[in-house]
Amino acid sequence: MTRPPLRAGGCASVGQGSSQQLVERRRAASARRGQDLDEITSPSIRTWRAERLKATGSTTVAKSYRLMKAILQTAVDDDLLRTNPCRIKGAGKEEADERPTATIEQVFDLAEAMGPRWRLMVLLGAFACLRPEELAELRRHSVDLDECSLHVTQASPELTNGRRVTGDPKSRAGKRTVYLPDFLLPELRRHLQWFAEKERDGLIFVGEKGAPFRRSTFGRKWRKARAKVCMPGHFRFYDLRHTGNTLAADTGAKLKDLMVRAGQSSERAQLIYQHSTAKHQQKLAQGIDVEMRARLREASRGAQRGAREA
Repeated sequence: MTRPPLRAGGCASVGQGSSQQLVERRRAASARRGQDLDEITSPSIRTWRAERLKATGSTTVAKSYRLMKAILQTAVDDDLLRTNPCRIKGAGKEEADERPTATIEQVFDLAEAMGPRWRLMVLLGAFACLRPEELAELRRHSVDLDECSLHVTQASPELTNGRRVTGDPKSRAGKRTVYLPDFLLPELRRHLQWFAEKERDGLIFVGEKGAPFRRSTFGRKWRKARAKVCMPGHFRFYDLRHTGNTLAADTGAKLKDLMVRAGQSSERAQLIYQHSTAKHQQKLAQGIDVEMRARLREASRGAQRGAREA
């Protein structure tokens, strides 16, 4: 008897993520479109996975494989398949390559190379650990100058077709208050005065002509700035978060505090008994501020010694 074909529509839903991951997950769901379930075999799964690995990153393929496996397991549970053809050991495990981390000096060099309008975006991406889509949706009412903090409640990722999709941040933990190191306060005040939209709900970051943040336009500036300061070609804006996370960890912060600051969520049982309060977050930001000022003073003294020796 011919079994019902596996169709992409309605068989599973995918969560919010980057546009590329969304595309890959849809490919996983539709990879066998038009075939009977009987025709989905372990060799065909291996072929599909090998093709995807040639086309995109291993992390995205691992997520797609897990989705495919879950869909086919549902078919097994519904007696539509005898066994699950997804049998590749470790194929669903994500082993992403370690991303590069910019030094403090490199962050400021990048910020300078991006120009005054985008300088703050680079600094917040690094020292506040904000994602690009979160920065794109920051508004004046998100800013608390008295507390030196930002309230992240929404994000606006840009899809590959150029459309902005405004909604909740990447994860539930993405809705958070991020306390900023004090050295960022003058930068924030200056940007609000010079570049942000003036209305209370006005966007913090807009282009030269007043349009909302666009990935394509920003990307061209980013690539030029990256080359100008001799950063590797695979260094992404998103990688700035590693610098802030490393600085925050160096203050001795608890894992839960680091997760809250970065807007990350986890279901690991040991984290249930760890808590992060506003006091912890403020202390963490102050610790980054002290560390930053010390390093900048050290760099300044080094430059002065070099000038004297010259």
